[in-house]
Order: sequence, then C-alpha cells, then structure tokens
Amino acid sequence: MRVVVALGGNALLRRGEPMTAENQRRNIRIAAQALSPIAARHQLIITHGNGPQVGLLALQSAAGEPYPLDVLDAETEGMIGYLIEQELRNLLPRNHHCATLLTQIEVDANDPAFRHPSKPIGPVYQEDEARRLAEQRGWQIAPDGTGWRRVVASPKPRRIFEIEVIELLVERSIVVICAGGGGIPTVCRENGALEGVEAVIDKDLASSLLARELKADALLLLTDVDGIYDNWGQTDARLIRRIAPSALDAFSFAPGTMGPKVAAACQFVTKTGGIAGIGALKDAEMILDGQTGTLITASAADIVWG
Repeated sequence: MRVVVALGGNALLRRGEPMTAENQRRNIRIAAQALSPIAARHQLIITHGNGPQVGLLALQSAAGEPYPLDVLDAETEGMIGYLIEQELRNLLPRNHHCATLLTQIEVDANDPAFRHPSKPIGPVYQEDEARRLAEQRGWQIAPDGTGWRRVVASPKPRRIFEIEVIELLVERSIVVICAGGGGIPTVCRENGALEGVEAVIDKDLASSLLARELKADALLLLTDVDGIYDNWGQTDARLIRRIAPSALDAFSFAPGTMGPKVAAACQFVTKTGGIAGIGALKDAEMILDGQTGTLITASAADIVWG
C-alpha cells in the first residue's frame, strides 16, 4: 500500500511543553517508533505540522531583520524533516532509505484567507499579553483553547510543484518527508515565475492534496486523541469507529482542531475511494489495519460506534 501519514503538532511538541530541541527530538523519537512498522510494510510518505516552530522563528527574527513567513516555513520543513529522518533511519534496516524534500505548494494570490487570517502559530499567551504583543507587532490574534495565539493567512493548497520528484522517490521505496507545515506557500505569476507569500497552509488539507496527487491508498491523520467523537468533551461523547464521508455532514467539529482533519479526510476518500484514518499517533499501525481509531471509507453503509 501507499500510505500518507500527517503528524499533528503533538508529535513534535505537546501543549504546555517548553519549545526546546530536546523536547521535540524526544517526541519525534516516539513518532518514529510508531511509524517504523508502517515503513517496513508499505510505501510511506510523511507530512507534519509546524505551527509552534514557525511562530517561534517569527518571534526570533523579529528581534533583528524580520524574515517572511515563506522563508520561515522552509526553515521549519528542513529542521523538523531532519529530526524525523534521523530518528526513522535509526530504526529502519540500513538498506531502507529516507529523504526530506522542501516542498513548494501553489496557492491563489486572491484567496479570501489573505483578508481573514485564521491559522494559529507560535506560543499560547494569556489574553492581556496577546493583546499587548498584537499592538506592538501589528499581529492579528484569536482565542485558541484556553489561551490566545497569533493568527496568519491560511490559503487553500492547489498544486504541489515537486510532486514528480516525490513520485520518483516513492517508486524507489524511499520514505519521503515532504509538504511539512503545509508546504511553502507559493504563487505562480503570469510569466511562470514562482514567488513565496506570507502565509501558512493548513497541514491536513495539504496532506490530503498530497495523498490524492500520489494516488495513495490510505491517508492517516494522527493526533493526540483516539478518533473522531460526537459531542466531544461532553458526558455523552461517543467515538465514531467507521463512517462514510457523506454521513459526517450531520456532525459539527471544532474549526481549529478536528474540523480540518475531517474535511481533509473526506476530500481524500470522496475523490480517490481510498481510506482515511484519524486517531492517536501511538496507534498508527492499528488504525491502518482498522483495529482502532476512526476509519472514513466510502464503503461504510452505517455508522459504527466505539
């Protein structure tokens, strides 16, 4: 099988943890342990989030000469990809190769998202501090859980410029780490020239596009919960074990957390007929085998509850 796995932010940095290299490496080592069995059995392509990391780099660069977000997106792709690649190589046989690829993803320069920033990046602040920083730095901010974060434009991904290179590597059974953080947001000018823009693409939507363009058999969206729940956080919450994309229209999910994952999974299943799994990182192989998590599949006639 050809499997695209999208690692949520918890694979890199858990909420409340200091944003240190040691913490990120420890979490990525755990992720590598969960993914290495899949790499041994299937063609594996890995994507990942970058919200905390790109926000931290933006804060650091603001102390000197500020760098644009597209450059910072590229920096986080290289940094996080390096850690994932190294930890996976330490677990896989010597003849099993990995490669990290900086990935430019086309967006529309006229996407409405540029007028309505919504993608949280960087650390979580208390409201007073967030408002102070927003005034000082010209940020836009929004609530995120119990705190506040900076928000930036998050245009929809349209095309992956390096898709042919990714395909070549995957065909040779190389584990590819690409489209990290949603890829580098890039516009294509009328003369064909490429140019990065100030944005962060949603990682889940970029992963769905990647899986569709690679004609993957499965898309796994891994996070810190064990699947999709109806009435999440309530006493009557119920785990959805198996469901068709059309049946998910009857439910509502938080726009900043589970919502993008459900949308990305449904896009993939509807357009390819493949399967999508959502669940906990530690259960990656079991989700792929249908033993746990939530599976979204066109063949699901009825909702199966956990």
